Amino acid sequence: MTATTDGAGSRGADPDDTTAGPQTAAPPRGAAALRPGPVPPEGRTVRGPARQAAARKAPSPQATAPPVSGLASVTGLASGGPARDLAAVRAGAGPATAQPGAYEAVARATRHLLERQDAAGWWKGDLETNVTMDAEDLLLRQFLGIRDEATTRAAARHIRGEQREDGTWATFHGGPPELSATVEAYVALRLAGDAPEAPHMARASAWIRAHGGIAAARVFTRIWLALFGWWSWDHLPELPPELVFLPPWVPLNIYDFGCWARQTIVPLTVVSAHRPVRPAPFALDELHTDARRPRPAARPAPPGTWDGLFQRMDKALHLYRRIAPRRLRRAAMATAARWIIERQENDGCWGGIQPPAVYSVIALHLLGYDLGHPVMRAGLESLDRFAVWREEPPGPDGTPGGPVRMVEACQSPVWDTCLAAIALVDAGLPPDHPALVRAADWMLGEEITRTGDWAVRRPGLAPGGWAFEFHNDTYPDIDDTAEVVLALRRIRHPDPARLEGAVARAVSWTLGMQSRDGGWAAFDADNTSPLPNRLPFCDFGEVIDPPSADVTAHVVEMLAVEGRAADPRTRRGIAWLLAHQEPDGSWFGRWGTNYVYGTGSVLPALAAAGIPPAHPAVRRAVRWLESVQNEDGGWGEDQRSYRDPAWAGKGASTASQTAWALMALLSAGERDGRAVRRGIAYLVATQAPDGSWDEPYFTGTGFPWDFSINYHLYRQVFPLTALGRYLYGEPFAPGAS
Repeated sequence: MTATTDGAGSRGADPDDTTAGPQTAAPPRGAAALRPGPVPPEGRTVRGPARQAAARKAPSPQATAPPVSGLASVTGLASGGPARDLAAVRAGAGPATAQPGAYEAVARATRHLLERQDAAGWWKGDLETNVTMDAEDLLLRQFLGIRDEATTRAAARHIRGEQREDGTWATFHGGPPELSATVEAYVALRLAGDAPEAPHMARASAWIRAHGGIAAARVFTRIWLALFGWWSWDHLPELPPELVFLPPWVPLNIYDFGCWARQTIVPLTVVSAHRPVRPAPFALDELHTDARRPRPAARPAPPGTWDGLFQRMDKALHLYRRIAPRRLRRAAMATAARWIIERQENDGCWGGIQPPAVYSVIALHLLGYDLGHPVMRAGLESLDRFAVWREEPPGPDGTPGGPVRMVEACQSPVWDTCLAAIALVDAGLPPDHPALVRAADWMLGEEITRTGDWAVRRPGLAPGGWAFEFHNDTYPDIDDTAEVVLALRRIRHPDPARLEGAVARAVSWTLGMQSRDGGWAAFDADNTSPLPNRLPFCDFGEVIDPPSADVTAHVVEMLAVEGRAADPRTRRGIAWLLAHQEPDGSWFGRWGTNYVYGTGSVLPALAAAGIPPAHPAVRRAVRWLESVQNEDGGWGEDQRSYRDPAWAGKGASTASQTAWALMALLSAGERDGRAVRRGIAYLVATQAPDGSWDEPYFTGTGFPWDFSINYHLYRQVFPLTALGRYLYGEPFAPGAS
């Protein structure tokens, strides 16, 4: 991966330095019709804060227009156009003077983002995680007997390319070595034919042994190894398939788990019951601290602790395995199979994510589904679509090039598309621009109108909303739903009745998914049992889905835009946010890294809901953001902040995290503040000539610390949003005029 410039030298120039050249005056909103705001479709009544936004005053005739060679050339509106009547929507909202290059940066970023749109209307950036996805894909193919040399070579090139000098692999860019990832990557390269005595392999195995060997790896790594006899099933936690019979009111039933864990655990109960072992193509003695005793003895936890209780429960389940009634076990596995098949999506995947898909394929295969069965064939084809291929040129040291294959854990077209639409409108693209209409058409076509697992806790709630992926009707996402509504409200769609119907259903569903404590989670309501995280096999990351500040904030912002800021449910959401502010003024970020993301989500929501900039919670957050700004003017936060509070708000500056901080500060009335000027200068200075930003750092979160994500479109959409709001103001800010 290519490292980014850290902002040293001219890239970190202080915007207050008058030697940097004259600043650009803010434009009028009528100039070339560059800044249409969130105007509703014809015939729609504007409600709540949007009514105030639409009533903003006309621009001052003394203001100086930006050059029309920028965004105007992108939109085709250099001399007026269909959005001319929208020009006054956010008039006078920008700064008295703009940072040099801000308008040009917006024009370049807009052009770049428009060029990346698919003809069908969606955007999707690569979703980069870590090499365990690639290693497990090869192990799956080995288990099923379908591994081919071309796929293996291409995957091995990617895995080798991610190895570090010390022989290890990390789970995020610049992160520390990670044992399980290193074990899985090593085994995958052995499958690819890399010799254990090769220098890069010897370094890896030595590090693994020095850090406890296979025995110290996570449970899921050892499950993969058990499939080939490299680890004993007797030394893994027991997962009885009878778990599927537990009713929802019994603790530790499958609906006590978050949807991603639930989709993984159900097929794993089948795998655990069968305990399959395929012939191992080689031994892995070099990965044990002592090959004669691969599992060192360990003292059990005290019986009075949660760990001790669940360890003893696991022993009991191992005993139960020997005496489980055969008829009951067969019925449980048949029920599990039905449960799995009923949740297969139209594209063949499960939940739109890779981990449940691979275990579902294995489980069904063990239950007798051959690879030619339609369910299996569709599942394997869906996994192939998770692969991103590229061509690697020969290295300067003579290393041969060739195809490289990276497996995505998931795909994010709905999320990327709504964020791209928001960015483009906030940066000046007319709301009736053909690209935005195509995006709205596509998003409307992705609306989910059938029930899913969420209905177990909300049985009377009518469906609505959107998922994250191309196909995931069983698990719509509250976060995506809120952001899609915010995107659709910015677009002038030719069929307003269709848009209004989808939004109304989404709002109703979202309100119904509020948890008892007033917050919102990502997929379920009241998924807060503390017990699942205590189980011995739950060492692979978060397995429940409690309310989070970032999701709650996006919902509050959406409800405020829909004119529901005074709704008691919205007020409960606001109270939840205020109650969950950290002592230092930040908010925890569940689905983005970390406190910068949480704070960047909450402050715009509070502003949209009418919380004034002078509110003490807002001022504490502003002070925290100012205190963690980097010397180069940007913001960054490392994934290590999930483990170590000393890392909160600290890390190399990134475009996306800088944008989140700017969006928060702008919503808090800090547009003319020094921190904002420095942040804008950082974005302008670090933009590439083609309008993009480079960002190798992982700023997305799957499971805090355990599973990190680099969303490749984040580096495009969020900086453009922040720059647009800096120049043209908050799109739905109440009372802004």
